[in-house]
Amino acid sequence: MVRHDSVQVPASKMKMGIAKILKDEGFISDYEVVKGKPHRMIKVQLRYLDGNKPAISGMKRISKPGLRLYVHKREIPRVYGGLGIAIISTSQGLKTGQQAWHQKSGGELLCYVW
Repeated sequence: MVRHDSVQVPASKMKMGIAKILKDEGFISDYEVVKGKPHRMIKVQLRYLDGNKPAISGMKRISKPGLRLYVHKREIPRVYGGLGIAIISTSQGLKTGQQAWHQKSGGELLCYVW
């Protein structure tokens, strides 16, 4: 595997919200918005544990344009028994599954990260 220090993705509000959650949960080191000529980019600093093991070992997109998946408060899944997180788009913004459960709100289940 290639051990990149950072990656760049095209910027959007949704991607910046996901990057903020990943930073708060400790999956990435930092992120910043880089202003470019054609469009803005998000530069994500990846985080590695013990020098060579990536902090993000997996990520799975759940809700897709062809099939949106919505969950109620009672249906929010636990990822790998609590070791991973679910990212949910609620009416109050992007939240982790645990935050949405505590605030008793459901929404669109975007992805799992572990």
